[in-house]
Parts: sequence; structure tokens; C-alpha cells
Amino acid sequence: MQVSVETFGTLGRRLKVAVSADQVEKEFNARLQRLSKQVKMPGFRPGKVPLKMVEAQYGVRLMDEVAGELIQTSMFEAIGSQGLRPAGDPQIQRKPVVRGEQLEYTVEFEIFPEVKRFDLAGTRIERPVVTVADEDVNRTLETIRKQRVTWNPVERGARLGDRVTVDFVGRLDGKEFEGGKANGFHVVLGSGSLIEDMEQGIVGAKSGDTRDIPAKFPSNYRHSPLAGQNVAFEVKIIAVDEANLPELNEAFASEMGVKEGGLDKLKADVRSNLEHEAANRARAVVRARALKLLLDANPIEVPQNLVEAEIRRLKNSDASTGMKISDENTYRKQSRRRVALGLILGEIIRSRGLVTDPAKVRTRLEEMAADYESPSEFIQWHYQKPERLAEIESLVMEEQVVEELLKSAEITDQPIGFRDLLKIETAAQ
Repeated sequence: MQVSVETFGTLGRRLKVAVSADQVEKEFNARLQRLSKQVKMPGFRPGKVPLKMVEAQYGVRLMDEVAGELIQTSMFEAIGSQGLRPAGDPQIQRKPVVRGEQLEYTVEFEIFPEVKRFDLAGTRIERPVVTVADEDVNRTLETIRKQRVTWNPVERGARLGDRVTVDFVGRLDGKEFEGGKANGFHVVLGSGSLIEDMEQGIVGAKSGDTRDIPAKFPSNYRHSPLAGQNVAFEVKIIAVDEANLPELNEAFASEMGVKEGGLDKLKADVRSNLEHEAANRARAVVRARALKLLLDANPIEVPQNLVEAEIRRLKNSDASTGMKISDENTYRKQSRRRVALGLILGEIIRSRGLVTDPAKVRTRLEEMAADYESPSEFIQWHYQKPERLAEIESLVMEEQVVEELLKSAEITDQPIGFRDLLKIETAAQ
């Protein structure tokens, strides 16, 4: 077998492979002999059909099969002989196969990029350290109260914070526009559910009133045909309701499932949950910072076929959940980052011989299951199918890699408030 290698681009490789005519002939004759013992033709006993007749009828098909088999066996041998690691499926082009001549074909593929940095030596990572304050607990309790709000009708004019039920019709240049009409629509004034001009125009209106409200859509409005446009809304006020928040007392704590300890126990539970959330968030921040440093230390070129495959995966995932990122560049940027990170982590795992720790997988599942009503069912569901468990194993392996990376970095504590912690990006951009 003869092999020559050409390079195109940074990662592209093109192998020209030639399998000797003797080997092709040997494989052809072996296959022809096997077939002759099976083929049936009129006037001949099974296995007694002359080879020339078998070849005349089946030779083209046999040669095609021989070529395909030889390509599959010789291709990986040829790639291995050059010390190459293909990223994705190789593309094969072959010349017509002629009896008595060598088999020639070309195989193209991209190789995995070289990863040069396997640690974070010389880098510094700030680790968020959060103490949950009383105001964080009180703010959370206030959010819980608002989630259990009831509404009472009032005869006065609508104020910010009231819930107003309206019928409305929007017109652009005197004509109704798509999506600009609704009946029985509920809006809490000041919530931003409607554009600001429209909400402000409703303030002061009473049940039964009708108002003509001029409004302008923001220049960055999500529906581009309306962005920056001046419109007019005809709004009829059906009802005005004021919020009635439950009191923060023992009865409220009981409604929240606190059987003993009352309001103090509820506050303690909220604090504990916030501390748990803060710990998970801080861990995610450290992970993101470590992975970003790793990406920055390895500015690698990534195989385009892997990027395209990741773009398709992201689009399919978004479509299945009803989400959509309209900007193709966003998909490409996300996909390139994910592929690059995956390749770098894969090389670290391979070079260090890391394997997933089953005990850590179980612990991680138990942590995740704690947020579900039936933790045991959640855990069992993952163990029922390997592909489900594989997702958790992949997550745990990434965490193990991050743990290894952090051993080589300088870690400094960063005191930070709970709300500020929630604003920190947790993706390795």
C-alpha cells in the first residue's frame, strides 16, 4: 500500500492511497471462489458453474464489493501509519476499479487540533464568598408573598401596581396591525407587560372608561416592523383590581408547609435555601472562570464539521423547546466555543487518564434529586438508561477536570453580596 499526505487549511488532510493490483486480484479471486460454490445456473450442478461464467455475470458487483472492503480496511491503516487522528467522518473519493490494476482512492478529513496547555499554572481565579444577609431573606419572602397575591376590585382610578383588565386595538397609520388587538387582557401596571406609553396612558382610568392612547414602540422592539413606530391604541377598561398581599405571619408559614416553628422556621428554611443556591452559584462561577482561562490559553482552530454538527444540535434543541436564536452568528459562536472546550477537555482527560468516579456520579444525582418531589424516582430514572446516566457522568467528569485545573491556579476569595453573585456570568465566554 502506498500513502501520500497533503495538508489544506490548518486542520485539513488529504490522503492518496494506492492498494496494489496483486492484493486487489487476490481479494477478487477469493470472493469469486466463494461465490462460485453458492451460485446456481441452468445446466450446472450447484458449485460446478465455471468461474468464467460466474465472473461474467457477477464480476462488476464483486469488484465493487472488493473495492469497498479494501478501502475500509486500508483507510484506517493508512491514517494510522501517518499518526493522524480524524475529527469526524472521512470523505472518500475513489477512481473506477479495473481488473488487473491497483485500487486508488482519496480520503479527506480534519484532524484534532493540538492542545498545548493542560493546566492553569500562573493564573488567578477569584472565588465568590457570600454571606446571606437578612435583607436577602426578607426580599425572598416578599417575592413569595407577591406570588400569592389576590386581587380585589376597586372603583377608583388605576394606579401603578394595580391589575387592569382591558380590551384594546392598536392602529398604525389608521390600520390595525398584527398582534395589536386583545380582549380581556390582564396587565399589572408598572410590570412592563405592555409598552411604557400604553401602561402610563392607562394610569388613572376607571372601570368602564375608554381611552385613546398615542404610543411609540421602542427602537429595539422584538418585532422589527413595529420598532420605533408611532401608533394609537383604543383601550377600554373592563376592571381595576388592587393587590392584596398575604400577611407575613404564622398562618402564612403554615401555608408554606412549615408544620412547626412558625415564621422563624420559615425564615430559617429560606436562608438555608439561599445559602445552598449561593454555594451552587459560586461553584458555577469558579467553573466558568476556570474554563474561560483554559480557552484563552488554547486558542485552537476547531474542525468545521464538528462546528456544523453542533450548530445543528443546538438548533434542534431550541426547536424542541420552542426557543429560537435568530442570529446565525450567535449559533456559530456558541458552537465554536462548545466544540473548542470539548476538544480541550477531552485532551486533558485522555492525557491524564481520568475516569468518571461512580460515587461522585451518585452524589451529584442525589444533589439534583433534592429539588424534586420524589428524589428516588429521579435517581432511578437516570439509572434506567445508559444515555440518561451518560449526561450526568459527562457533567461529573467536567467537574473532575475543573478540580484538577484549580489545583494549578491561584485561588483568592472574593466577598460579594447575594444579588451581585446572581449577576455574574456562569458560561465560559
